[in-house]
This record gives sequence, C-alpha cells and structure tokens, in this order.
Amino acid sequence: MGYRNFRLLIDMGIIPLKGEEQLTNGFMDMAVDWAPGMSKHMRLKDFPTFLRTTDRDDILMTFQLRQVERAEEADAVVLNTFDELERPALDVMRAITPAIYTVGPLAFLTEQIPPGGPLDDISPSLWREDDACLRWLDGRNPRSVVYVNYGSVTVMSGHELEEFAWGLAGSGHDFLWIVRPDVVTRTAAATAAEAALPREFTEATKGRGLVASWRRCCGTRAVGLFLTHSGWNSTVEALSGGVPMLCWPFFAEQQTNCRYKCVEWGVAMEVGDSVRREAVAGRIREAMGGGEKGKEMRRRAAEWKEAAARARGRSLANLERLIGDVLLSGKKDRVI
Repeated sequence: MGYRNFRLLIDMGIIPLKGEEQLTNGFMDMAVDWAPGMSKHMRLKDFPTFLRTTDRDDILMTFQLRQVERAEEADAVVLNTFDELERPALDVMRAITPAIYTVGPLAFLTEQIPPGGPLDDISPSLWREDDACLRWLDGRNPRSVVYVNYGSVTVMSGHELEEFAWGLAGSGHDFLWIVRPDVVTRTAAATAAEAALPREFTEATKGRGLVASWRRCCGTRAVGLFLTHSGWNSTVEALSGGVPMLCWPFFAEQQTNCRYKCVEWGVAMEVGDSVRREAVAGRIREAMGGGEKGKEMRRRAAEWKEAAARARGRSLANLERLIGDVLLSGKKDRVI
C-alpha cells in the first residue's frame, strides 16, 4: 500500500520532488494521514524511499508503482504477514485485489516440514547460516543478548560501522553481531581494512560479544533486543519471536516498517539517521533496562508473539487454500 499510494501522491503534485532541497528543508516531515490503508501517523519520509526523486520518470519509482498496480490483475497475491498485524492495509488491498493469501509468519510454516526429507534445507536466508552462534547463545541468560543484523543487502560506511561497534561496547550488554563481508560501502577511498572492526573494540568486548558471518536467531530465548535495518522478513521474524527492536532503516520499504514498529505496534525505537556511539549505547540501555519505555516495548512484543502464534492455523489454511484454488487449478502463471 505504500507503493500503491505513490499514484495519489503524484496526482496531488507532492511527488516527484520539486528540488533536492526538499529532502532537507522539512518538506519530508509532511503528515500524510489520509493515505488509504496506511497508518494515520505516516509522514512523507515514512513512505518507501523510491519517491525521493525529482524525476517523474525515475525508473525505481515508476517500476514499483507499475508492479503493484499490475498485481490487481493477479489470481493470487501471497503475503508473508498475518491479518491481525496489518488489517487496515489488508482490508484496502482486498477491496482492490480480492485474491489475497496471508501465509505468515513464514517461520511457522517451515516448522511444519517433516525432518529427514528433501525439504530439510529450505530457509528464507540468502546467506549460509553459522550454527556456532546458537551454541554461543545457549550459554547466555534469557533475554540478555543484543542481536545485531543489518540484513542481506544493507551497507554502511566504515565510520558508521565503527560508531555501531563502540555503541555496542558502551552499552555494557552481551551481543551477537552479524557482520557480512560486504557490509561496508565500497567507494574509491574505501579499503578492505575498513570492513574490519577495530582491535581495541575486540579487546574491550572480549567475553561478552560474538561477531559472526550470518545467522537468523530472533526465536532463541537469549535474545532480548534486535538491532535491525527493518527489512520485512526481519521484522516479521522478530514480532513472531516476541523480540523488541532498535531500527536503523536503510532504503526501500524499511522506513515504512520502522514507522509502524515504533508508532503502530509499539515494539521499537529508532537509532536515528546520524549514527553516534553515545546514542546507540543509550538506546540499547533504554530498551534492555528497567525503564518504562523498555518495559512497554517488551510487553507489546510479547503480545505480538501471541498474536502471531494464534495466526498459525489460519496461515496454514490459507496456504492449503492457495494450493487448491490457484496452484492446482492451472492459474500458477499469475501468482505474485
């Protein structure tokens, strides 16, 4: 629905932007509380980032809009979500495209796969998972670990990586940090060494931190907070695991997900665009500590975990309905 509302924003003359100065002069803070299917707390900057262009024919903006409008012709639109989580958006979508199938959270569906068969290797991850992380987490107290993972494609500068590192160190909490080999932006001035964490950081966090290449683990009992880029798969995984979040959205729909988590669902706080180690450490302590904000985030996260668990039966039924109505009916060429 975020992308679908691009059409209304274009028709109203709000986008494309009139000039790049609108990115910094407060224009993006405009309230957009009238967008069908969207939160009443939306601002222009909370919509998917591809609207941040001055070109009416921008390929990313027009491609995304064209694809969601074409979805109205589909025989099935399959979504990794559950009805309680996004009912207003789903109600509007179903009025436009009746063939909506909500089959999330996907992690629950993979739990139904019998072990020892040809589907054992099914995983939503784009990277090979490091199981050593799980053994390390098993030795930690419940809800004591900050899990840091910026997803499969998000990148950052060497400076931002270092600020996050010292923020984690200064928080005083145990952490599991997933650092992909390509997480640092490669520019003309960048070197391979910039992707490495400072030696002083490793020494300062010895015994309470683990840096690994990849692992999804929001469902483990040791994880008490998830520092995330706010991609949708990560968001649904954390909600179904009952884990509060700190958000550092990068691009695409991550800004939208961040806004919903912080304002609509009450399970998150935002780190802020400008990464500073003091702010990162403070946010972690606030979310993990005994303050009112941290307590409220944990309470709401537990409620969403229960809601996701209740949705399991309906999601399985929707998957069976999808198979019968569409995949076995010869319509499978028009499934999105």
